[in-house]
Amino acid sequence: MVEVRSPTSAPHPAYARPPRRSFRPSRIALALIVCAGALIGFFWKPLHGYAIAGASYGARVGCSCRYAGGRSLSDCRKDFEPGMGLVSLSEDNDAKSVTARFPLLAKQTATYREGWGCVLQPWK
Repeated sequence: MVEVRSPTSAPHPAYARPPRRSFRPSRIALALIVCAGALIGFFWKPLHGYAIAGASYGARVGCSCRYAGGRSLSDCRKDFEPGMGLVSLSEDNDAKSVTARFPLLAKQTATYREGWGCVLQPWK
């Protein structure tokens, strides 16, 4: 026996479309935050090490340029290696020191000492 259907009847369940899953922006944002956190956690140690090395280099070069070379701090940025654009410098004229910062990761200070030159402060 052949089953006859009217045009308004529902399609056979085997031919029905599966329900669409809606991706809510909150789920996508949560997934991105979790992925970013995992990447930062995985790469934190190397990133932190490079940031400390870059800040230390920047403080030492900036201090030597400023207090041993007598140049302005803005002119001392010319002595930086390529790729050190994120390192910022600030100075303390009273203490004769230069502090270099790598955003959110590292900070290092070098102080000028007569007869010794610029000396980095101990790492914590």
